[in-house]
Amino acid sequence: MEDLTDVYNDLIMEHSMNSYNKKKLENADYSEIGHNPNCGDEITLELKLNGDKIEDMAFSGHGCAISQASTSIMIDTLRGKTIEEAKEIEVILSTLSAQADLHRDEIRYDLENMVELDFIFARAALAMEQNANEPIFNTEGKIHLRKARHPLINAKKVVPIDLSLGEDFDLLIVTGPNTGGKTVSLKTVGLLTLMGQSGLHIPALDRSSLSVFDEVYADIGDEQSIEQSLSTFSSHMTNVVSFLDKADRNSLVLFDELGAGTDPTEGAALAIAILSTLHERGIRTMATTHYSELKIYALSTPGVENACCEFDVETLSPTYRLLVGVPGKSNAFAISSKLGLPDYIINKAKDEISEQDESFEDVLTTLEQNRITLEREKEELARTRAEVESLKQSLAKNQEQIDARKEKMISNATEEAQRILREAKEYADQTMRDFQKFGKENVSVREMEQKRTALREKMNKLDKKKAKEVPKRTGNLRPQDLHLGDAVKVLSMNVKGTVSTRPDSKGNLFVQMGIMRTKVHISDLVLIDEAVITGPSISRTSSGKSKLSKAATISTEINLLGKTVDEAVAELDKYLDDAYLSHLPSVRVVHGKGTGALRKGIHNYLRRQKHVADFHLAEFGEGDAGVTIVTFKK
Repeated sequence: MEDLTDVYNDLIMEHSMNSYNKKKLENADYSEIGHNPNCGDEITLELKLNGDKIEDMAFSGHGCAISQASTSIMIDTLRGKTIEEAKEIEVILSTLSAQADLHRDEIRYDLENMVELDFIFARAALAMEQNANEPIFNTEGKIHLRKARHPLINAKKVVPIDLSLGEDFDLLIVTGPNTGGKTVSLKTVGLLTLMGQSGLHIPALDRSSLSVFDEVYADIGDEQSIEQSLSTFSSHMTNVVSFLDKADRNSLVLFDELGAGTDPTEGAALAIAILSTLHERGIRTMATTHYSELKIYALSTPGVENACCEFDVETLSPTYRLLVGVPGKSNAFAISSKLGLPDYIINKAKDEISEQDESFEDVLTTLEQNRITLEREKEELARTRAEVESLKQSLAKNQEQIDARKEKMISNATEEAQRILREAKEYADQTMRDFQKFGKENVSVREMEQKRTALREKMNKLDKKKAKEVPKRTGNLRPQDLHLGDAVKVLSMNVKGTVSTRPDSKGNLFVQMGIMRTKVHISDLVLIDEAVITGPSISRTSSGKSKLSKAATISTEINLLGKTVDEAVAELDKYLDDAYLSHLPSVRVVHGKGTGALRKGIHNYLRRQKHVADFHLAEFGEGDAGVTIVTFKK
């Protein structure tokens, strides 16, 4: 019996949420009204017969979920049955109904929970479909939307907007040409506010914030009423009067084309009066308009801000971008000229507007041009910053690798030095023991010569290893002894380099060693002479030594970071000539990674050079794709 009850409960839930058989039956043969005084149910049952068979049934009226679901189940059961079969089924259904009535409260509780869960899942599905995020709520009347999208416009076509209201200003006036997106921006603010307060996520980026308003008042569109004989202007004014009477500091008010539909001069004056009243009362307000007077009002009134919807005059199409802080232009003259209206008519129209209005439009044009220029420079700066950041990260990574390599080299050198010392000591001890033996015993000259030869070979080996040994720190240099560009040797690493910076108060300075630039202490350095080589570009000194000429001492690396392709190629051309004349086998060209444009330009130049045998990107840890190794022909 319990299993049967569970099945029946499931059926009750299904039929209560889906009214399959609740309708009016046409041409019914029988109709009966049922009334339940306990619940107040009143249901009309209609029946259509075909001989002794029930052809169709339906019900109407009102009642609780159990009574309506039970009626629907009964109709499904009896449809197509004979009168005699229906009477037998009636007995069974009566029994089941009586049993279900005992669980009325549980069934109603389950239904309420199912409705609540269905609503939760529906909200989640909508949020996923719109790529929506949970807004941050406040009670201070502050709205901050990041890349907000109108929820009813195709997500692939809608242009996101950034908008703030209630922070630096509580009144936003949006201007611009028709079809530019003013009304869409207005509706986006209103719809997202209502969505958020309804418990829905909003189609905007995370960290968007909304305020909790008691009421949202919106006057959008043409609400003419023939029955009430209201004109466009009258219908709008009816709404405005209602808003002024009811709105308070906890309200959001939205106006579309405020003051439109009447004389422009009077309409602009009324719009300013209405908006200033709401502004003085601290009511968050957003309004769209074409009136230039409202642009001036926003510019001259604290707490009021201009905004516009961008319009591309060249293509005669709106971009739908909302620009806060910039008043919009109507662009009527420019659009008319693009569409073919003769210049003499446009000039006549310009003569009809006041000098003040023309001057104001010129100011708006200048502001728009400056804004476009600044945005382009901002984009270029962002790209440059991203490239610099990438280079910074790459250098930091390379420095970590160099530091690790340095520590490993020092550790290996120290271990090698200790091993050599141990071997030398052991061999010295053995040699002393052998000579003591030779002094006491009668050893042949041949045997002593063999020992001496073996000792000489061992000493030669030790001399070769000694060249690789890590020298001890001298600590002889003073800060005033070092100058930028001095050739030095880093004792702990046994590597030559040049001084890049002056020593600081602690004696630390940077030394450039090929691609490696590292920080060392002055006590770890010794000054060295210029390298001695032989070759065509060599001059002889009085002592007979050959030193490098100016051309032969050229650096093995050139840094072209931050240069254009033309600048880099010009500088590289001179450098390669000097390097080739100095008989350098290869050089390093540092160009960075970035967008790859500089690297591509340098590689194209290198392919055309006859004295270049080969070029390739540096290996990992030596500059990677930011450095090119160039090898000269012999």
